[in-house]
Amino acid sequence: MNDHHHHSSSTPEDQARRSFIKTGAVVAGVTVAPGVLLYGAAQARAPEQAASADVRWGMLIDTTKCADGCSDCVSACNTENGLSGATGPQDAQWIRKLNIKHLKTGVETSLPMLCQHCEHPPCVDVCPTGASMKRADGIVLVDRHICIGCRYCMMACPYKARSFVHEPLTDQNPEVPRGKGCVESCTFCVQKVDRGENTTACVEACNAAGHKAMIFGDLMDPNSELSQVLRSTMTTEVRADLGLNTGVRYQGI
Repeated sequence: MNDHHHHSSSTPEDQARRSFIKTGAVVAGVTVAPGVLLYGAAQARAPEQAASADVRWGMLIDTTKCADGCSDCVSACNTENGLSGATGPQDAQWIRKLNIKHLKTGVETSLPMLCQHCEHPPCVDVCPTGASMKRADGIVLVDRHICIGCRYCMMACPYKARSFVHEPLTDQNPEVPRGKGCVESCTFCVQKVDRGENTTACVEACNAAGHKAMIFGDLMDPNSELSQVLRSTMTTEVRADLGLNTGVRYQGI
């Protein structure tokens, strides 16, 4: 068979395979147990149309304005994303309130903890299928269609920000697809961002309550409120020693 005839008779399957290879498919081998190697093909996917590398979404939380006992941000997140609001060990909570105590001074602080949307996310590094991913605009997400539920990302996250869906789900928000057997976490309300609202449910709720402890915006826009406050205020990364360059920063800790 000559080369010309071979190419002219290629099947749709051959064409699809070549197309897949051209898009940058990679096969990664991950040891899951002694003698067991898991291979996952992670196709290089284009980012969401709305995502741009000229933007990096981030958040600043002022713990001095975060009222102890207030859970408005948690409730708003649950409502927006169709979460049950339960707080058991097997329940999803994309943002949770923590009370931390300074070991030397004894000062106690209440702060919301959520996915930190790291520039260098450990969850993405360990995912064997490419389900854990970071968009061009810095938002870290999980593609539930290729998540195999291995939970490596949950173990890798220093912030315990991810949870696993153990049970079938009902009454879901169609804009926030979730599924049993998948890992999930805060998405920075990506559905609102992609609609051009450029805010999150937790920030809206905090502002509506008058606390104004949370600011969401574009870290790369020098004129955004977030960038202006960051330039003029001392802020802290949680576990800055890890060098993850988190998208969420805190004041007052």
